[in-house]
Amino acid sequence: MADLSRDLARWVAAARPRTLPLTVTPVVAGLALALATTGGLHLATALATLLAAVAIQVGTNLHNDVNDFERGNDTPDRLGPPRASAQGWFTPAQVRRAAHLAFLIALVLGALLCLRGGWPILLLGLASLAAGYAYTGGPRPIAYGPFGEVYVLLFFGVAAVAGSHYLQTLTFSPTALALGAILGLPAAAVLLINNYRDLETDRQGGRRTLCLYLGRTRARWLYAMLMLAPPPLLALLDLPGRAWPLLAALPLGLWLVVRLFRGALGGALNPLLGTTALYQTVLTVLLILGLAWPQA
Repeated sequence: MADLSRDLARWVAAARPRTLPLTVTPVVAGLALALATTGGLHLATALATLLAAVAIQVGTNLHNDVNDFERGNDTPDRLGPPRASAQGWFTPAQVRRAAHLAFLIALVLGALLCLRGGWPILLLGLASLAAGYAYTGGPRPIAYGPFGEVYVLLFFGVAAVAGSHYLQTLTFSPTALALGAILGLPAAAVLLINNYRDLETDRQGGRRTLCLYLGRTRARWLYAMLMLAPPPLLALLDLPGRAWPLLAALPLGLWLVVRLFRGALGGALNPLLGTTALYQTVLTVLLILGLAWPQA
């Protein structure tokens, strides 16, 4: 029984639950915008959308776990949280099978969503699954080049928000696309901080991330832009409610930027990484508050 509890806890850790808010939050934002514009939600579709997004994220995390280990980029003394393959909790084959199971669940849920959303959702779902595999897999992994932040902005911002909104309304919305792009900025900041922390080990492991090309000084300024631009940009959107509550996120964003500029490095950046990951959630909560506050 003790072994079962230990293995269960390790599988939960391997799935990286702390990354899930970055998946759930933009979907919730798309659902909130749909509710504000139509006055209702298709609840079964909303639940399937959330579960499919989580399944893709978990599959991507597990796929990354085993691929990074096999490429020699994850070792037991890594700066970030422990990884299942590197720690020897499970064999690479076990982790890969778990990743495939998560992707299969996402595929089944995606097929059900296609019954409602048609070919646009089919294309989006296939692109999301392919991107999850390609992030650390294949001959030219996304995570090993300078376009990781663009990948995050597109799939943890634009695709998640606009896709979940489309599944509810069955219409393409420029506002949903813009909202997704803006909410994708702090999601990209999470990857930027992760790569900023791992800059030296990434260089040794052959990763050529955006942080490596920018250097630490310019990476800090990019982080500042990614964190401070969303509140005023969101306030400028033509949203069906009040926009000014979103400006309340600015002090938190500024505080996080100041913390980075104070010069923390290595493992000392882990708390900042965690708080940065919650920033998108804070923005979405304020967005929902504004959407629930009708215009006079």
